[in-house]
Amino acid sequence: MALPLLPGVSRDRNIGKEKFHKSQHWGFCNNVAMLVNENKPGVGGKPLPGQKLTPKYSVFPEGMGSDAPAWVAFDKQVLSFDAYFDEEVPDKNQELYRIRHCKIYFYLEDDTIQVIEPRVKNSGIPQGTIVQRHRIPLPPPCEDQFYTIDHFNINIEVTFYARKYKITDCDQFTKNFLRKMGVRLNPPTSRPDDPYTQERQKTLDSMTPFRPYERIDTLKQFLEHDGHVLRFFCVWDDPQSMFHDPRELVLHYYLSDDTIDIKEIVPINSGRDAVPLFLRRDKLPKHAPMGLYQPGTITDRTVLNVLGNLVGNKGRYILDNRKTGAVHQEFYKDSDLKIGAVINVWGRKIILCDCDEFTKEYYRTKYGIEDFTPVPYKAPPPPKPEKTFPPYTGFGSEEDSLCSCMGLILKPPAKDFKKFLEKDRIGMESNILRFLAKLITDSPIDKDRKLIISYFLSDDTISVFEHVQRNSGIHGGKFLERGRIKKPGQELFKSEPSEYFKAQDLFVGARVCFHGHNFLLVDADEYTFNYMEKHANEFSVADVGVILKKLKVITKPRSWEIRQLFAATDPDHNKVIEYDAFRNLIVSITGEAFSDHEMMTLGRYYGVKDERETDLHYLLAVAQEQLKKNRFENFEQLTAVLQYNDREKCGVLPREVCRTICKSFKLPLADDDLQALLTMSEDDDKQVEYKKFVDGLNWRENPIPVFQTIKNEDDWTRQPPIFRVKEIKYLPLLDDLFGKEE
Repeated sequence: MALPLLPGVSRDRNIGKEKFHKSQHWGFCNNVAMLVNENKPGVGGKPLPGQKLTPKYSVFPEGMGSDAPAWVAFDKQVLSFDAYFDEEVPDKNQELYRIRHCKIYFYLEDDTIQVIEPRVKNSGIPQGTIVQRHRIPLPPPCEDQFYTIDHFNINIEVTFYARKYKITDCDQFTKNFLRKMGVRLNPPTSRPDDPYTQERQKTLDSMTPFRPYERIDTLKQFLEHDGHVLRFFCVWDDPQSMFHDPRELVLHYYLSDDTIDIKEIVPINSGRDAVPLFLRRDKLPKHAPMGLYQPGTITDRTVLNVLGNLVGNKGRYILDNRKTGAVHQEFYKDSDLKIGAVINVWGRKIILCDCDEFTKEYYRTKYGIEDFTPVPYKAPPPPKPEKTFPPYTGFGSEEDSLCSCMGLILKPPAKDFKKFLEKDRIGMESNILRFLAKLITDSPIDKDRKLIISYFLSDDTISVFEHVQRNSGIHGGKFLERGRIKKPGQELFKSEPSEYFKAQDLFVGARVCFHGHNFLLVDADEYTFNYMEKHANEFSVADVGVILKKLKVITKPRSWEIRQLFAATDPDHNKVIEYDAFRNLIVSITGEAFSDHEMMTLGRYYGVKDERETDLHYLLAVAQEQLKKNRFENFEQLTAVLQYNDREKCGVLPREVCRTICKSFKLPLADDDLQALLTMSEDDDKQVEYKKFVDGLNWRENPIPVFQTIKNEDDWTRQPPIFRVKEIKYLPLLDDLFGKEE
């Protein structure tokens, strides 16, 4: 009979051995032995006499459910049957047969069967897996077929390799599955008990031992609590000590055998000998030393009389079952230990002051204790005297001189390596703040000197570099060596460390003094503005929220007047004004309350930026950096090839032509960056001005630093300083200050 499947499950599970043994058999064709398919019909497609064709689908109609194969649909699904079998015992008079209970597992994914007998302690029979998992053939004369789900039911017998198994019951999943398969289940039957096992159990229950020994079993306690140790922190106030100082102890209670050991914590330079243990591990009696007995007094059993010769274990002895002379001794248990309790350790009174987290959890779980307030036993430590240092002598750096006062072994001053790793240059992130500065002086020669102040965030050092100007009579170059700079006005020889310039002290409009030279910071590069705005919590002059809050306090009483001033500055009603006009308005309203950097931050926040120019400049800077790293200098040859392809000599070429020529020169640029540069170099007719494109890439003749975006150096000495934002949208600013106007 064919196996009916669940809805939508195909007959693909009949694979492997079933397909070989069941679907084919040996036959003869033209007197030649060969495998013949048993499902092959006769002449005209009619079944042969006695031939049973396997239906293609189950009892359910086609189309119900999915078409998943059996090894997917029935994965990890097993039918479990309870069974037993009889086994003859020919070599014993006490039993003629045995009843052995077992489990039959039928795996639905491949029709394999496994028989397992549960192990019984001290049975003396090899138990476990009786039949390994595989497909089991039917008994003769159908040994060419295999067991399927149709051969299983409750209260029937199955034969596996000449051994009959009686199925008595199955689990709930198996019952539900068989009912879905259309199998009518038989009522379950009870499993018979083994007669020999019952007879042996009766004998054991009725047996009374002649010498009822007391059973002392500590194995269970050991297996459950091996490695579990309660730890208490104790103190012993030794009355015989010269200085009556408390001695700190650590008590360990081993739950596996109820033993205790104590270890002393010897302070440094205490003058006491360090011993391994204060009390070795053993059970601790409660009434010690009153409970100290002679050897042999305390025993597990008391022997009343000994008869016969003890040699060769032939003697007899009588035990005291009543334990008339037994000595009962009480030992400390885990229930006796708690915080605040005083225990007697061989005459020494020890106070339990605290315990660890494992001990707290143990008592919380077992005894429901929640109060673990420690007992104070240490006097509060005296306040440490404030360490004073001698004043700086002037030799070496202040940090190095201070380290010589920290200890006898001289050590160099520690550096902040974490800050160095976080703020060191990483790729395109330089972590250097650059400002344009000029000298504050009355000398007409020094007024026009332009200097670049670089602040290195990795180690808080500052360097000053002066631009070389032709025919100025001043040698440019390095103006101040890189290093940390002290703030002016501090005493030189003092004990306190000096204050140095920080990154927050440098901003546009700030006046700083480096070693007697006064500087006015008039501008900064684009990277500095972006970094300070990104870390606005560190730089208040770049925090728009702080600036608006400060501006709102000043301008709130004059809101209507300020709106009229901004409207008068915009006669064409374009809703934008020039940055110079915006700055003059802020100065006229607030006076000197805002620095140039704060006004530039407002301008950058509410300004109209030329994104195309900024992006092109940045892309050219990145491209030059890549070309410089790869040592590409064939700009003249690239220009010549582009001019050769320009047949009309108009100075422009299509973008794809320029891209192909650049690829032929193996230009070390990513394809996306090259496409972006060519697109930004196009004119209104979508033609690339190749001369301008090559000049922008030429890092030899037209270098563009990656983080320098100030273009006109001649205008840096002007006041107010040059700013990249040209127009300001003032309406959003007024709405943020006074709210939207009705």
